[in-house]
Amino acid sequence: MIKVYGMSSPIEPTQSVGILVPLLGIAAFTIPLFSLKIRRKEFYDYYTLLFSLIAFTLTLYNTWLVWSRGKPILYAYGGWIPPLGISYEVDMFSAILGLLSALVMLLITIYSIWYTRGMDGYEWYYTLLLGLETGLLGCIYTGDVFNLFVMIEVLAISAYGLVAFYRSRIQAVEAAIKYAFIGAAATTLYFLAVVFIYASFGSLNIADIAIKSREVYRAFTNIFSDGVFGNIFVASATSIALALWAFTFKAAVFPNHFWLPDAHPEAPTPVSAALSGLVVNIGAYATIRFLYTLFGVDSILTTFGYRDFVMWVLLILGIVSGVIGALLMIIQDDVKRLLAYSTISHMGLIFMGIAIGFSNIPEYIVNIGLTATLYHIINHSIGKALLFLAVGILIWASGTRSLSRMAGIGKLYPLVTVSIVVGFLQLMGFPICGGFFSKLLLYEAYVAAGMIIPALMVVVISAISVVAYIKVIYTIWIRPPIVAYERKSGIALALAIVLFMALMCIMLGLAAPIVIQWLTDSVVSSLSKEGVENYINAFLEFYREALKHLS
Repeated sequence: MIKVYGMSSPIEPTQSVGILVPLLGIAAFTIPLFSLKIRRKEFYDYYTLLFSLIAFTLTLYNTWLVWSRGKPILYAYGGWIPPLGISYEVDMFSAILGLLSALVMLLITIYSIWYTRGMDGYEWYYTLLLGLETGLLGCIYTGDVFNLFVMIEVLAISAYGLVAFYRSRIQAVEAAIKYAFIGAAATTLYFLAVVFIYASFGSLNIADIAIKSREVYRAFTNIFSDGVFGNIFVASATSIALALWAFTFKAAVFPNHFWLPDAHPEAPTPVSAALSGLVVNIGAYATIRFLYTLFGVDSILTTFGYRDFVMWVLLILGIVSGVIGALLMIIQDDVKRLLAYSTISHMGLIFMGIAIGFSNIPEYIVNIGLTATLYHIINHSIGKALLFLAVGILIWASGTRSLSRMAGIGKLYPLVTVSIVVGFLQLMGFPICGGFFSKLLLYEAYVAAGMIIPALMVVVISAISVVAYIKVIYTIWIRPPIVAYERKSGIALALAIVLFMALMCIMLGLAAPIVIQWLTDSVVSSLSKEGVENYINAFLEFYREALKHLS
């Protein structure tokens, strides 16, 4: 049972939520201690694999727990009653993204066992990789805006170290420095946003702030965080402006995209897959949490049409990001850099989905747009991770990232090439893969909203991207080689991972009706007005039950 100030609470235990992030953090920082005595690489391979598997199992269990109970689940750290202490609150939206992150990280860890053969410093590689997963799941599970800042820092520091992992390469160090300096500025701005929130709302708990930002809940009195202070509209508007600058940086959305094409290609290939497939999702997740849970359409942020103005800004930035990323893909010769620009383009599509929540659009249409957003986050994460991992095999075989020098190498590795083709079909939106249905759903949402230009831009961005994807497929598969390659062996483990991920892309398409229905139910239960009420009521239930044991 959960202890609240030394008393047992009747609230059902959710230790699976509370233990996950600290367990991964401890596992990460224990590796350097082991390295003082243990030199066998196999130990660190299986050690990291074990904790990645535990993380996947726990996120799967948490997803089932939220789904079966029909409401969010909470865990209060140290027995402190939220909002007085840090709590984690998981609804279906965060449960699905947590499960996605843990699954992709598990596959990346298995791939890393193959990738790190003969690598020096694998102990630090695995330390940072587990640190990265700690930050990912901490950001997604937290129910506290300051703890989100802490977890973003954990995620960022791990990412900076992994980008600079090949520290003998000047480009890697330069990319990491650029990433770190701009990233530090972004997280500082988010910290200032938290200061404004705390100063006016007297709380850092997401559910508590959501209550106070809505007039309908304003009568609720919290004995620990009291009421609101000063002009909460000005404080909310300022905090949103600062926070969204930081979140768009984390998501690499224009104009905060410039760091990504340098950072992601220079990292080890499995890390590139994690950065482009998962880390950028945190910016999108935090944006959704702020604009729908904290400050929804019925919140103080709608005053003077400010929230709609924010939506217009995000929509324009999403469109521009999508177009710029797609255009710059076409001219790239570095294949990992090409995939990095693809990430910028797809994050633009994702932010277009986030930006559909205007106050004059019916909620059922907004729910369609958010379902498309969540679906595309899943499709992009799996498809982009697949492409980085599959292309990584060809880079290892050819010894180059130059697309022109890799001409024809795909013929030596037909199964790898097939996986790459499936990955590109996923991203370009071919009907057999899930990417087609998430883009179609986003298009339909904007058509239903009467916003034809954004709907057409989904098609335009996708059409431009096709040119770059076909360029890669043609070069590695059809174009005659310019150098003589010899087929290398020993890729069975890496090949198994990319084939499995290619199958996942196809299954996300074949099972689209089931997936869309599940994601729609999840969005409605998490991000609609009813969903936010569920989030708030779960907090209130926990809070009131805890207070009973104090009296």
